[in-house]
Amino acid sequence: MSVITRDHVDALLKEINDKYVEQNLVEAKMVKGVEIDGSKVSVNIEQNYPSGTYRDELAAEVKAKLEADDGIENADVIVKQVINAHSVQKSLKRIEGIKNIIAVASGKGGVGKSTTSVNIALALAADGASVGMLDADIYGPSQPRMLGISGQPQSDDGKTLEPMENYDIKAMSIGFLVEEDTPMIWRGPMVTQALEQLLNDTNWGNLDYLIVDLPPGTGDTQLTLSQKIPVSGAVIVTTPQDIALLDARKGLKMFEKVEVPVLGIVENMSIHVCSECGHAEHIFGKGGGQLMATESDVDFLGSLPLDYTICQLADEGRPTVVSEPDSKNTQLYKDISRSMSAKLASKGKDYSSAFPNIVIQNT
Repeated sequence: MSVITRDHVDALLKEINDKYVEQNLVEAKMVKGVEIDGSKVSVNIEQNYPSGTYRDELAAEVKAKLEADDGIENADVIVKQVINAHSVQKSLKRIEGIKNIIAVASGKGGVGKSTTSVNIALALAADGASVGMLDADIYGPSQPRMLGISGQPQSDDGKTLEPMENYDIKAMSIGFLVEEDTPMIWRGPMVTQALEQLLNDTNWGNLDYLIVDLPPGTGDTQLTLSQKIPVSGAVIVTTPQDIALLDARKGLKMFEKVEVPVLGIVENMSIHVCSECGHAEHIFGKGGGQLMATESDVDFLGSLPLDYTICQLADEGRPTVVSEPDSKNTQLYKDISRSMSAKLASKGKDYSSAFPNIVIQNT
């Protein structure tokens, strides 16, 4: 029997890709330890994003690969997830306790951005991450209804707010502070101040991800977010329709100019399948999101169907990911959230907490 070496094990592991990272385990630096005891091999793998049940799938794939080798009789494989904080705009510092803020944006309204945001947040939570949702649409907040939350947030100290919570998601929205049918007749400065207060005056606790559901467009709110809020990455939601793609490109260019990395593009309402006859039709065109991603050199995170149940469940405060956890649509949302967080994991880590603060005093 030949002697098993680390190089031999690495060669086998190079043949296995993490499907969301889209690199082999060695190249992605996910192999954190290998122990060899005769014909027995133990491997520790670390995923830097919430992968849910895919952890077990990957562990089983690695185990089968190793044990198929003639020299390895038994393989013990452990896959764990460790979510790191990632770098933000150079002029800003991360908010204490929040590892990563991810903005979900669209160039125009009506593309399903808020529905996509809440289901992505719920998918991250279902996969084991601690998640918050900041509804940044001051004029048209929709997350209170989508998350099925009513009432007003409490303030224990009279200065800060306790986030509302449902489905393991901590949430804050102007919608919790005003009546649902009350219009917000505010000018830009008031809107941006409200956004900053909702973020900074909420006791978020420790979060792996804070998802920010932005209003459509590239106006005051987006500018405030890019200049004053430490964002680790952004996701663009669009439909395949040309007019939506035109505005989505503006949003993408805006994030590029303010040095916020775009993690990818989600194409919503990509196809409609008739619930009666099963006929599939590309109502808003075909392949526009993929083409935009290719032309802009960003990742295409996935596509979602135009499905009445997705809309209905969101309106009822029971989004797809929690209402239909085993459905095809939920798997699509999980694939998108895993791809998104895996892309973020490939970005630079935030090391600011590793350095001491230097204070100069006159003595």
